[in-house]
This record gives sequence, C-alpha cells and structure tokens, in this order.
Amino acid sequence: MMTDNLYCGDAIDLFKQIPNASVDLVIADPPYNLGKNYGNNHDNKEFDDYLSFTKNWLIEAQRVLKPTGTIYVFMGVRFISYLYSIMDRDLEFHFNSWIVWHYTQGLGKTKGFSPRHDDILAFTKTDKFTFNLDNVRVPQKYYRERNNMRGANPGDVWQFSHVHYSNPNRQNHPTQKPEGVIERIVLASSNENDVVLDPFAGSGTTLRVCQQLKRTCIGFELNPEYVTLIRDRLNQPFDGFDSIDPRMERVPNDLRDKKLRDEYLQNHSKWFLSNHENAIATFEREVSNKYSNHHSNNKAQASLLEFD
Repeated sequence: MMTDNLYCGDAIDLFKQIPNASVDLVIADPPYNLGKNYGNNHDNKEFDDYLSFTKNWLIEAQRVLKPTGTIYVFMGVRFISYLYSIMDRDLEFHFNSWIVWHYTQGLGKTKGFSPRHDDILAFTKTDKFTFNLDNVRVPQKYYRERNNMRGANPGDVWQFSHVHYSNPNRQNHPTQKPEGVIERIVLASSNENDVVLDPFAGSGTTLRVCQQLKRTCIGFELNPEYVTLIRDRLNQPFDGFDSIDPRMERVPNDLRDKKLRDEYLQNHSKWFLSNHENAIATFEREVSNKYSNHHSNNKAQASLLEFD
C-alpha cells in the first residue's frame, strides 16, 4: 500500500529540501514544550529557545506554502498567544480561524478547572485560499425549507473524543490526534492530489488520513521508532476513521414527510459518513428511534443508507 513521503530527521533541516511554494496545506502538531517524553527526545526547551524554534520552523512553512495555501497549528494553552503573535505580527500570515477542539476527557484537577480543549490556529498565506465548505458541513438539527439541507458550517468549536487506549487504532504515541479532526482540516483546505505537509508526523494520523482522501502527504518525524510505527499504520486495512463529530450521526427533526425523508436519507451517508462506514449503524438507530412511527424500518429502508 501507499506509504507517501515519510522522512526521519529534524523538521527544520528537512524543510530545506522542500521547494518554495510547493505545498497546498501544512498541518502541524509540534511539541507543546510540556516536558513530554517522545522516546529519543523531550520537549523541554527553555522558554525563549522554544519560541525561537517555533518561529524558525514557521518561516520554513511559510516559504514552502503556495500562495493559496493554508496552515493549521495545534498548540496548548501555555504558548498559544505567542504562537498567534508570531504568525500574525512577525510573519504576517492572514488570520482565518481560532479553532477550539473540545474533548470530553482530560487531565483532572482539584484546584482550578480541568482542561478539556486544545487550540488550533488556522492562517493562510494570502487572502486567496482553498476552503471547501460543502465537504465539511454537519447535518442540520431541524428540517426547514429555508435551511440548506446539505448541512451547516461546523463552526470553530469541534467536539471529538481523544483516541482512547481501548481504541483499536490507538498507537504507542503520547499525543495521537483523532483522525476525524485531521479529516475535517484536509477536506476543508485541500483538494484531491494536493500536497499536504506534516512537519511533526508523530503517530502518522495526517499521513493516514491523506492516504484515504487521495492527497499526497509529506511527513517529517524525528524519532525513527515512530517512523516505523507510521509505516506499519499505513499498511493496515481501512474500515473508517477512528473518530467522528457526533453531529454527523444525527438525523434532522421534523422530517415527517416520507418523500422528503427518503430523499434526505439517500444522501446522508454520501454527504456526512463517506469515510465512516463504522458509524452507519449508529445513524440507522437514530433514524429508527426518531421516525419509527412514520416509516417502515425494513431492509428496503436500510438500503437507502448504503454508500454509492
């Protein structure tokens, strides 16, 4: 199976091998400088050294991005404001979105509020950039004639569960990101056959998502053990991404008209679950629970939910 372009080494050094203006999308999940153990290295730089490191790799990311390109950067609370300042004021990227990834479980605290989110900054290189809204819409909560039943903008607060240790797709990596989060970014800000670059590949989530979404992905990873992990992961069979926005499985209220309901159900899987065959059963139960008094829940109805 395809293993994309995966390179082992320091990200800033490897950036030097990438031509100017050759990348459509950068997705970066750098170390948050919280002292985590990444096998052959720890992210425990001095404060100013970490900011210098951050600015240096962002300069390279800006260089390799196409004029129509976008960059998304994950960051924890300690450095998020400094990251924003570097991108906005120092490098003069164009600000697009400050995304909050909300997760339901996290570090517990007894004094103060327990953290339940990470931040993702989205900047573009210029004011002309790719954004495919139809590819990332979420189902409407209600059927209304004035609503676009193709779905709503997902907004800038995203709820995705962590990839828990009981998940079959869980890798031996301390900061693995959910595939559903990366799927949304890739679908929104790139097109098929575009080039996506992940300078901190980690557990390989971005490469895995791009493999399934027909993008060319370049990955940099400092730890050779993680490079081996990623290559193994890319050769695993695919039966759906390991996480999903829970709104994708919901069925709009007020779809009591059978003709409208059948038309909508024919499209739902194609629109919202095309990479989540493992979520179809949940969606079918939602249909049955919500409209069991309005339609026959038989094999003919179930066939409406099949993929094209």
